[in-house]
Amino acid sequence: MSSRTIRRIADVIDPGDALGEVLFGLIMALTLTVGSRLIFAKEGLNVRELIVATIGCNVAWGIIDAVLFVVGTVFYKSRRLRLFRQIKAAKGESEALAALAREFPIEDEPLSPKAADADALYRSLVALAKRADPVSVALSRGDLLVVAAVFLLVSATSLPAVIPFLLIGSANLALRASNLLLIALLFMTGYAWASFSDAKPLHAGVTMTCLGLVLVGIAVALGG
Repeated sequence: MSSRTIRRIADVIDPGDALGEVLFGLIMALTLTVGSRLIFAKEGLNVRELIVATIGCNVAWGIIDAVLFVVGTVFYKSRRLRLFRQIKAAKGESEALAALAREFPIEDEPLSPKAADADALYRSLVALAKRADPVSVALSRGDLLVVAAVFLLVSATSLPAVIPFLLIGSANLALRASNLLLIALLFMTGYAWASFSDAKPLHAGVTMTCLGLVLVGIAVALGG
């Protein structure tokens, strides 16, 4: 995936969310292919069933994640609407400032603001909230684009897992190629994640690969 493609996706969905969905999809696909390898050693591998199961599982979870995003977005907007109504109904500025401080705790951010700066920020937000009019909670066009992106990112990660089976005649060799390709994509996901954070690309790639393999191992061990 080129850097331009990644940037275009980041224009639609938060990079952390996008890469998280890709990671989730890769782990799902890798769990199925690794688990099928254990079955392959005992009973033989049904390639058609593996392809259908891998695509079907990721598509199903793509739908589930998209629906959960809708639920989370509506909850988030409703919570913000409730906060703004509380600010408008506050009996005094101190009550409004306290509500904002609870909802947006600056001390949790990776910075160390001065008290005067934090107070100025909260006061400006209170002034903005008091002047603005609350709007109804509804999904915007941007939200719908994110829903589509979530579904496509999780679903599309099943394709690298099944492509080797369509190109390679030997089921055993195709399974090895599929696993190696998914592991490489885990590394690429971590590498891409670093470009949106303060991490080093190589370290992020290795960390993401190891984390993904550990999670796959846990899923397989627990029968997931």
